[in-house]
Amino acid sequence: MGKPDIQGFHHVAYRCKDAKETVDFYNGILGMDFQLAIAEDHVPSTGAYDPYMHIFLDAGNDNVLAFFELPEQPEMGRDENTPVWVQHIAMRVESLEKLLEIKAYLEKNDIEVLGPTHHGIFKSIYFFDPNGHRLELAADIGTPEQMAQLHEVAPAMLAEWSETKKAPRHAAWLHEKIKEES
Repeated sequence: MGKPDIQGFHHVAYRCKDAKETVDFYNGILGMDFQLAIAEDHVPSTGAYDPYMHIFLDAGNDNVLAFFELPEQPEMGRDENTPVWVQHIAMRVESLEKLLEIKAYLEKNDIEVLGPTHHGIFKSIYFFDPNGHRLELAADIGTPEQMAQLHEVAPAMLAEWSETKKAPRHAAWLHEKIKEES
C-alpha cells in the first residue's frame, strides 16, 4: 500500500462558546451556509459522556468549517503560550477588490479589522469571531511563476531553518516585492 490519497478536508473543527451565536456570525455576517448540526450526549469515538452540539458551515469549494459547543466542559480558552496572531483560520476571497469590499462591510457591522496586510503573493485582512478565533480573509495576487519559485525553494528553506532556526533568505525577493508595492 502506498501513501494515502488525501482528497481535501472533509471538515476542520474548532470549539465555540455558543453554537447559535457562531452560526449567526458565520452565516449572517460571512454568508457561509449552515449545512447541518449533530448533537449527542456521548462521544461516538470514545463513548465518553460529554454532551455536544456539532455545527457545520460551508466555506466553499467542498470545504467545511465545523464547531463544537461543549456546555459541560470548563470555559474555553486559548493556548496562552502561543501568540494570538499564530492560530487562525484563513479563507480565500476572489479578488483584492472583494477583500476591500468585505473589510468595509465588516467595519460597517462594528467588527474591528486589521489590514490589508501585504504578504507578497497575497493580501489579507484579520478579525475575530465571537469565540475569539482569529480569522483571515486572503486575496491571491501572486503569479504562477512566483508560486513555482516558492515551491521550488521550500525544501531548502525548511532544511536551513531546521539547522539554524533563523529565517532563510531563499525567497528574499518576496519581501523586496512588498517594499516596492508599499
